[in-house]
Amino acid sequence: MTKLLSCRYNMDTNRVEARFEDGTTLAIDCIAVEDEYGNTPAQRAELDWLLYNKPLEYAQMALRGEMGHYLSLGCDHGRLED
Repeated sequence: MTKLLSCRYNMDTNRVEARFEDGTTLAIDCIAVEDEYGNTPAQRAELDWLLYNKPLEYAQMALRGEMGHYLSLGCDHGRLED
């Protein structure tokens, strides 16, 4: 895949819609991500925070397979600010 240009959360479909540099679009099913990685209420809250506040980072981590590692570090969305 090419560079990820933009993402937006579509509340109607509960998907993050991603657009890539080559024109490709992709929809990430947020329910599937939450079912896979949100094992505790804190993790689910962190996923929700990312989804609403940082959809680009949410998509990047989901596509790279980094979501589990991110959540294993402890739920502190401030880490993305560093």
